[in-house]
Amino acid sequence: MLRIAVLLLGLFTGLAAAAETVHIAFLGKKPPDLRPATANLEPIYDDIGLRGAELGIEDDNTTGRFTGQSFRLLGAVLDRDEDPKRAFYFLLKEGYRHIVVNLPAADLLALADMEGAENALLYNAGAYDDVLRGRQCRTNVLHTLPSHAMRADALGQYLKKKRWEAWFLVPGTRDEDRRFAAALKRTARRFGLEIVAEKPWTYTFDARRSAQSLVATFTQGVDYDILLVADEAGLFGDYFPYRTWLPRPVAGTQGLVATAWHPTHEQWGAVQLQNRFRDHAGRWMKPRDYAAWLAVRAIGEAATRTQSTDFAKIREFLLSDRLALAGFKGRPLSFRPWNGQLRQPILLTGPRAVVAVAPLEGFLHPVDELDTLGYDERESACHLKPRSP
Repeated sequence: MLRIAVLLLGLFTGLAAAAETVHIAFLGKKPPDLRPATANLEPIYDDIGLRGAELGIEDDNTTGRFTGQSFRLLGAVLDRDEDPKRAFYFLLKEGYRHIVVNLPAADLLALADMEGAENALLYNAGAYDDVLRGRQCRTNVLHTLPSHAMRADALGQYLKKKRWEAWFLVPGTRDEDRRFAAALKRTARRFGLEIVAEKPWTYTFDARRSAQSLVATFTQGVDYDILLVADEAGLFGDYFPYRTWLPRPVAGTQGLVATAWHPTHEQWGAVQLQNRFRDHAGRWMKPRDYAAWLAVRAIGEAATRTQSTDFAKIREFLLSDRLALAGFKGRPLSFRPWNGQLRQPILLTGPRAVVAVAPLEGFLHPVDELDTLGYDERESACHLKPRSP
């Protein structure tokens, strides 16, 4: 795939010649072949994120026809063992300054710190890690995917409202599970909730063969209101609902889930985006598809509003309070200037229905209620601009 990307890059040599064209790149990597127990229900897609970026380009060009601007996308999805720094180097060399990235946090940071990357903007559409919005934030990275903390706080608001205040936390053993579990613990402290028990799931054999008996025994002896699972890869969490010793609901990465996007979301015109994406990609839109679509749409919105394709003007607009991006979630979306995170509502969903949308009524903020989700400015370890007085 990298060889294809390099050949395509040659087609766009001399980007400066097209003054009214915004050139955007998408850089991703095939996901690891880690099959969850329920993988037979849905294939593992190699094009997640890329299809969202492609649809975003279509939408940008729809508006661009009226403004005399055009938008072009170069997409590269690397093999699992390829180093993204090589492809990123070629993108910078060819003049790409808007690069949507669907990569793990370590790869994203490595790209952001490369020589020349300070003159580009990377749009994180692949990593939930809070550290990227905190002590490891970068001035050249914006985040259209919500953070672990935003998802955890959305769950916390709903569970606080329902008065399900005693939590049984069951994290997996993978790093991403531990990171989401840490976000849930922060949320519990933030909203005055209690984690009455924490018990990692350490079984490595096939859960399908033993879940019926293991889950009941595993959850025995604890009194709680709700069980929270941190299983980002879906290796075991699907076997907890209806199998716990006590009749209790399940939430987290399975059961009631906090997510940026879901196939059942239809409010605020979202059904038309759902349909257009299915027509384009032949599958449902995933959260990382939505994040890539948002990144490309944000660039298009900035170019349209500033009537410019100039990188500095687009970047300044994106981080200003003038951005009001339409994201089919009922509120205008904008970037937090202190850490580059896109403010956005979070959907709380079951497998086949949207249950609620956070922030919930009653969770107030002096500036923007969307900032009740995740790290607020005064909580953040990242400050891309001076603190507000």
